[in-house]
Amino acid sequence: MNAPLRNGPASFDDLAPWLLAQPPSLGPVRLVAVDGHAGSGKTTFSGRLAAALGGAPVLHLDDLATHEELFEWTGRLREQVLDPLGRGETARFRAYDWVTRRFAPPEREIGPEPVVLVEGVGAGRRALRPHLACLLWMELPHEHSWERGQLRDGAELSDFWDGWMRAERGHFAADPTRPYAELLILQRGGGYEVLPGPHKTTTTPRGRT
Repeated sequence: MNAPLRNGPASFDDLAPWLLAQPPSLGPVRLVAVDGHAGSGKTTFSGRLAAALGGAPVLHLDDLATHEELFEWTGRLREQVLDPLGRGETARFRAYDWVTRRFAPPEREIGPEPVVLVEGVGAGRRALRPHLACLLWMELPHEHSWERGQLRDGAELSDFWDGWMRAERGHFAADPTRPYAELLILQRGGGYEVLPGPHKTTTTPRGRT
């Protein structure tokens, strides 16, 4: 992801074919990140986009994070997902169970499909950007995102949200994503608006961290 992508999609309907027209970024895969604040609608949007792409696999970063490692999952992602996909092989991993607090079976698989989506807070972090075909940012301020997330999860998770908000602030202060996004995604009623992002060119060659 070394230069701004030209002639971006004009609407959500254009997004899937536009992504498929981009060159592969990780072996045979076009790795597409969907980042944004917690509660900004990344999971729902990624599901819609995956369907538009004909059933593209989606990696949820919540499956690789843990209570103790909210953002320290880069090594796990590289070893279990990026490295095999980059070789054109199937990635295999166990997802973290947030109730039992362990990585639990069954083993999950993500094949080297034409497009693989990775969604979650930090999906566009510095270490991942060299492997991305495109970085999308859910354009919803953190105040509204966090409020929506807390309403979704209920009072029983209020302590978790207090810790999460501190951790997310710290993460984006040290490793911001939005300035590097090629596209901004705005939710409009039941649909999405796609706008050009503020993309800054990275200096790290693709495929290296």
